[in-house]
Amino acid sequence: MRKWTKPTLWVVFGVLISFPIFSLTYYTMVRTSTPQFCASCHEIEFAYNTWRTSSHVNNGQGAVADCMDCHLPAPQDTVNFFYMKTAHGIRDVVLHFVKGSEAYDNAVQREKAYKSFKNAQCQKCHRNILYIPDKRGAMLAHRTVLYAREGYEKKCVDCHRDLVHNERPFYDFKQLRPDASLAGL
Repeated sequence: MRKWTKPTLWVVFGVLISFPIFSLTYYTMVRTSTPQFCASCHEIEFAYNTWRTSSHVNNGQGAVADCMDCHLPAPQDTVNFFYMKTAHGIRDVVLHFVKGSEAYDNAVQREKAYKSFKNAQCQKCHRNILYIPDKRGAMLAHRTVLYAREGYEKKCVDCHRDLVHNERPFYDFKQLRPDASLAGL
């Protein structure tokens, strides 16, 4: 009969323990990463409802940008993504129980979010912003942001401030316009 060495037992024990811990962590991250989960807090209902009526949900391309797309770093930056997701979650839970939903001011939270946004967060989805047919001014404005000179600090949300989280009496649905070059096909 073979005798197990102490290091081998520790490795087996580590594998047996790490699998359920990893699975539970992954499951928790997936379940808490939906807009519906964010809206489960009363404080976030306004943000959720105004997001649902915005062009980030209702657009001709059928693309949906959810809470994490804008409010967290790209998932490829794994350590920073998990750190920020955890920090945001803990902060929101603490604010909920310490201050309560009455003390939550959407305008103040919106300004804090705008200050924290980085252009890379918008460019996760909006990659081809230098080619906008029939909108030369927009292409030039985007060029000044993408190829900014030293000391020039301009954020996407400086110009695109009112796209999401504004009360609207209607859904801001945008039709996909066929490309002029494809119209003759």
